[in-house]
Amino acid sequence: MNSSIRCLTAGLAALCLGLAPLAQADSSAEEFVNEASAQGVAEVHNATVAVTKAKSQEVQNFAQQMLDDHSAANTELARIAARKNLNLADNANLLDRAKSKVLQLRSGESFDQAYANNQVVAHEQAVALYEEAATSLEDADLKAFAEQQLPALREHLEEARRLAAALGGSSVDADDANIAQ
Repeated sequence: MNSSIRCLTAGLAALCLGLAPLAQADSSAEEFVNEASAQGVAEVHNATVAVTKAKSQEVQNFAQQMLDDHSAANTELARIAARKNLNLADNANLLDRAKSKVLQLRSGESFDQAYANNQVVAHEQAVALYEEAATSLEDADLKAFAEQQLPALREHLEEARRLAAALGGSSVDADDANIAQ
């Protein structure tokens, strides 16, 4: 199997699983903007749901922080994308998918625990995507955006891990990580 077919197969598998694309040398600005905007819309949607459904004040506070931070990042990404004539992920399609899939709870799992588990995997994926963009994108503005967002994403990941551990979460299936997929 030649390398382009392997890359295509790996990329399709990642999309089917709802995972962020793995680091690839040929990452383009358009692909980054599309994937980052898709993750951003999912984060805002999931946080909006969690702000109202979570029972724990700590989870509600975390969700509000995700809502604030990811909304601001989405706005900045949209501004950069518009200036460069790059397409964002289709918000209408993403929101339809997000609304059609209810947070799937595993046996004995609370909404708060499921949201925290989701946030661990979602932020692991986001950190991987943004690290790849920060090191491989040729577009200076998008590269700088990725570098600027990484500290907050890493902080979100650590807080999500702490929340998940406090709520009894540990292992997360890839399907459970994609509320909006």
